[in-house]
Formats: sequence, C-alpha cells, structure tokens
Amino acid sequence: MTLGSGGSSVVVPRNFRLLEELERGEKGIGDGTVSYGMDDGDDIYMRSWTGTIIGPHNTVHEGRIYQLKLFCDKDYPEKPPSVRFHSRINMTCVNHETGVVEPKKFGLLANWQREYTMEDILTQLKKEMAAPHNRKLVQPPEVNMIKLGSFWLQITKFMLWGIREERRPGGYIRRRHCRLQAPPQPLQAL
Repeated sequence: MTLGSGGSSVVVPRNFRLLEELERGEKGIGDGTVSYGMDDGDDIYMRSWTGTIIGPHNTVHEGRIYQLKLFCDKDYPEKPPSVRFHSRINMTCVNHETGVVEPKKFGLLANWQREYTMEDILTQLKKEMAAPHNRKLVQPPEVNMIKLGSFWLQITKFMLWGIREERRPGGYIRRRHCRLQAPPQPLQAL
C-alpha cells in the first residue's frame, strides 16, 4: 500500500500493513464466508495466519469449511505469502499431497502485486472453487463439524480446530481461529 499525491508515494511499512489486515480480518469480510486472523497474538513479526473459507453455493464445496495456513515471510507484501490448505481439497491449483496452493497455477500469486492482501487471496480462492474446472471435482471425505453456541469445532484425524464468533460493537462478527491441543492418538470419526 502506498500513500501520496502528485507522483510522490510513501510505502507503508510491513508491520503497519499487517496490523491493518489483522483489523480487517477480525471484523469479517463481506458475507462472512471468508475470514482470517493471526495464529499467535504474541508473534511480533506477524508471520503465521489462519484463513477460513466456507465453500460457495451450487458447488461440491457448498457447506464445507476449509482451513488454510498463510505464512508472511519478512519480504511480505513485496512477495506473496505461502498458502497451504490445512483441510483436504481437490482443486486444480492445489497440490493434492501437500495442500500447497501452487503459485504457477493460481494467477493471483503468479502475478503478485504489493497492493494485494490475504483477503484478496482468500476471496480469489473462493471464486476459484466456483470456477467451471473446480466446481464439480470429486472432493475428499468431509471432516466433522460441530457448532456449540458461537463456537465451531472442526474435527480432523489429527487435530481439533476452533472458530469462535464474537459479536462486536457496530454489529460485525469477529471470528477468532484457534488450534486446540492435538490428541495423543488419531481421533476416530464420529
């Protein structure tokens, strides 16, 4: 992000940019089907983030909740973050074994510009889910989701994820992502 007028510009420092993104991510984005936040509030470098995408309507992704990891290295936003689906998904731009979003197959990462944000990545991935070449691809088995009041609990084979929703002043919903302690042995399906 640059500020200025008449040909002069000021580059916003990385940490200010990330603080701005954190604030926006906590407020919620658009219709609430895309959200993101920091993994560790004590990480002064603000590197590790978790994103959530609720699958778009009229696709095989409808009703599914996808968790992603975004890692903003020290050169962000000059270079894009690394993006990896933590949830299993079948998409043409995602490595089926690792869950990594492959930059060469995902236009936004391939043509990265400093002005792009993590929000842009998540919303573009959601659009990509609805694209003709992805909307009907057979998907891996769905994981279990449980809603407990304002808290969503996602149960995968090796991990528990939580998404807590909080009503904030001004009417917006703040979503906080948290990884619950990994169990000592794989969880059995419910």
